[in-house]
Amino acid sequence: METESEPYVRLASLRQLHQVMADMNTARSLADTLQTVADGVVTALGYELACVNLVRADGDLVVAAFAGNPAAEALITGRVGSRPSWDRRLSMGEQWGDLVFIPHTEGWVLDDDDVPQWYTDGPAPRFEDEWHPSDRLFAPMYAPGAQGGPRGELLGVLSVDRPRNGRRPGAWGREALQMYAFQAAIAISNARLRANMQRALVRLEREQQALRASEESFRQAFEYAPSGMAIAEMGGDQHGRILRTNDALCRLLGRPASAMRRYSFSDLVHPEDIGTLLRTSAEGGRAELRLGRRDGTYVWVSLRNSVVADTADGPRFLLTHVEDIEERKRRELQLAHRASHDSLTGLPNSAELRSRLAARLCRRPQTAHPALDAYDSHDTAEAAHGHPAAFDANGHGFDFRPAPDGFDAYDHHVHTVAPEEERDDGAKGLAVLFCDLDGFKSINDRFGHNAGDAVLIEVARRLSNGVRDGDTVARLGGDEFVILADGLGRADAQDLAVRLRNEIIQPIRAEGRAVRVGASFGIGWAHCGMTADEVLKSADERMYVEKRSRPKQHRRAG
Repeated sequence: METESEPYVRLASLRQLHQVMADMNTARSLADTLQTVADGVVTALGYELACVNLVRADGDLVVAAFAGNPAAEALITGRVGSRPSWDRRLSMGEQWGDLVFIPHTEGWVLDDDDVPQWYTDGPAPRFEDEWHPSDRLFAPMYAPGAQGGPRGELLGVLSVDRPRNGRRPGAWGREALQMYAFQAAIAISNARLRANMQRALVRLEREQQALRASEESFRQAFEYAPSGMAIAEMGGDQHGRILRTNDALCRLLGRPASAMRRYSFSDLVHPEDIGTLLRTSAEGGRAELRLGRRDGTYVWVSLRNSVVADTADGPRFLLTHVEDIEERKRRELQLAHRASHDSLTGLPNSAELRSRLAARLCRRPQTAHPALDAYDSHDTAEAAHGHPAAFDANGHGFDFRPAPDGFDAYDHHVHTVAPEEERDDGAKGLAVLFCDLDGFKSINDRFGHNAGDAVLIEVARRLSNGVRDGDTVARLGGDEFVILADGLGRADAQDLAVRLRNEIIQPIRAEGRAVRVGASFGIGWAHCGMTADEVLKSADERMYVEKRSRPKQHRRAG
């Protein structure tokens, strides 16, 4: 580099400096940029040694690049100097603009600090501006600030040594070094930005690869799942509309994927299960219901919902897992049927009969409320004060007094009241026909239990065929049957008993022979206030009255 006393700078030197700055901004990596900065000090600024000290994330400075002396480069590259030691150096000596020059007369106090440095030997200066081997010159590099604003944070420090002309830099040399440090800071900042962008791009690419792998994994899991899967819209006018289904769901419902996209689950669900579907939470809800197949039949399924988002702020979709539970439901229904039906005849058993009968007999709920306690406890004195109690023919009473305010004693139940005992006034009620077979024991004794079972099965069939849809025929036990027939008057109930008796007395094929049994019927009437056992007992008693009233020879034919 030319000295300051010369009136001009050689054009070749300017071109060389320009080329170095261009190289700094075209380096491919941060490491290449740092080394180019160090090399440029030696090749373009006329110093024999240059070191780039870069600020680390923890604030300390590390020797990131070195130029001019391979031995010194191997000695100090990668070593770290603490930030306090560097702050001390940058606050000492002479301030040449942004440069810091510490002459050998002051620098001896820095010989023992922890900043990495090299030592060069040489003679003592012979004149005032001659460079001494222990002189130090630092060029701090600051991040570019806003236009016209203060400089940014410290990025690093350029250390230079041994000017080739042996003199301390003059005004032009100082300006050149300061401008070079400014341009180096820009190049380092850009290199860091590029490095960060490259890392971000690599990370983004990895995330995208992971996302693509995840999407492919989801697609395969969705498409090839052994049970049904569907994706539906969430929110908006098209909420619940099916967007996508897998093969398993299409096979289960017998519908192609193109047709499934025209429906929502509410379009496919059994009408009786709409309420179950609506009560199911969209987020994590689960329900067991029936879905319609293409052939018009229904299949029991378990629906399990979960919510998935397309992107962080994108639309949400409903992922529904559809599991075929038809076989399990069939087993459950079979078990429930076995628990409530007679294994021989298939008719409702005693427990199911009492359950159905009790469902028709409303009773005031038990409560500790004093108003209802007082309401429940009535006597003759209360009846005499305008609160009459009614009684049926069997002496069972029920109170017509109004319930206390705020209480509905029967909870909107349709009350069951028996027709009048002695006359047919057109009133309808719940008739309970108690049927006991006549002559059945002799068939068991003479022909065996297989014949007896055949008789019971045939009697059950004839009774079931002889009543209306909605009536109940149950086997109470042994050779006793009960019929519940709602909405009958007394004449209707008597006619029904006669018709059923005439059906039963027809010959029955059992064990290869024709046998006959008779039947005795007792007709009881159910009304609210009675228990199921009370109703059955009443019908049973009337059956025995009817049985004893007929001559023995008329109780069965043949």
